[in-house]
Amino acid sequence: MVKDTKFYDILGVSPDATDAQLKSAYKKGALKHHPDKNAHNPEAADKFKDLSHAYEVLSDPDKRQIYNQYGEEGLEQGGMGGGGMAAEDLFAQFFGGGGGPFGGMFGGGMREQGPKKARTISHVHKVSLEDIYRGKVSKLALQKSVICPKCDGRGGKEGAVKKCTGCDGRGMKHMMRQMGPMIQRFQTVCPDCQGEGEIIRDRDRCKQCNGKKTIIERKVLHVHVDRGVKSGHRIEFRGEGDQLPGVEPGDVVFEIEQKPHPRFQRKEDDLFYHAEIDLLTALAGGQLHIEHLDERWLTVIRGQGMPSYRHHDFGNLYIQFDVKFPDRLGGPDGGPMSPEHIKALESVLPPRLAAGPTPPPDAMNEDFILEPVDPTREGGRARGVAGMEDEDDEMHSGAERVQCASQ
Repeated sequence: MVKDTKFYDILGVSPDATDAQLKSAYKKGALKHHPDKNAHNPEAADKFKDLSHAYEVLSDPDKRQIYNQYGEEGLEQGGMGGGGMAAEDLFAQFFGGGGGPFGGMFGGGMREQGPKKARTISHVHKVSLEDIYRGKVSKLALQKSVICPKCDGRGGKEGAVKKCTGCDGRGMKHMMRQMGPMIQRFQTVCPDCQGEGEIIRDRDRCKQCNGKKTIIERKVLHVHVDRGVKSGHRIEFRGEGDQLPGVEPGDVVFEIEQKPHPRFQRKEDDLFYHAEIDLLTALAGGQLHIEHLDERWLTVIRGQGMPSYRHHDFGNLYIQFDVKFPDRLGGPDGGPMSPEHIKALESVLPPRLAAGPTPPPDAMNEDFILEPVDPTREGGRARGVAGMEDEDDEMHSGAERVQCASQ
């Protein structure tokens, strides 16, 4: 029966875990939470340190025995709780440094951890198909945190900001609480500095940022939307994101999202246009004019698709024709066609083809007249046939998402 299971819980193993199980758990957790792999997640760095400390204790038979009997207090009283190997050194020793089997996993093996960086600000920039065809420069406004210019990010007068002695500037402190015969040790936000790690008297706080070290600033960025870009294309502004004291400024990323278009549909660099023509034009020919995305009117369509991004060619424009049949093919009263009209059509159209197999001579024939169908009255039976046409339609418009305010 162990006194404290904290280190076992951190590694995710039971108190009776073998050395091999401890090593496997540390290996999995350290690779997942290594700071080089989680540059924008400070919680991962803390988890990495906790994993390394727990494994360092439990992998040592003497330390593990003391921990099992007396908990962390026993380690500290026995002179084994302080110091110890640094988390990065333990990781390097465990995996063999840059030359080990995992040396290239974090971008070239073990290296000095770079400076921390503020968060990245991400926005979706919705652009019309016309603007993508012609190219555009958008002015987009955003709000970001910048270092307070009055106090230079100190939060107060020079010399007035003191490191919190309660937590030694860490913002967190260890507390002990007795629960019956046992003493519980836990970590909590420092009540003296409210997790800031620093103490500033109210009268010494910066009047512009009120001790927060940063202020909110409005920034306008010029976003160049190149011709032919596709949805999902990312435009980055390095160092234009939030600023925080002691860390590198974050980045701003705009993701292009193409708006649906009422006349054209796009697939890669090709454009598709749906045209409805009358029966006479379908039979006798005619001319179709299409207003393009740059307000030109086209009669020739090859090479008139979208410009290829960062290339000098174009896709094609494809047209799908739907023939609109007239509502009636008879006289002014909408009655049946006259024999003269029928003969006129028979003189210009190919001869009729048999619709289906020819019945045998001795078959019994029944004559029926085809009648128009009203889908609203026939219910799902008529709609079921019409709905079959929808199965080939693979072009759907995308969902709306939040975007940055534009000027």
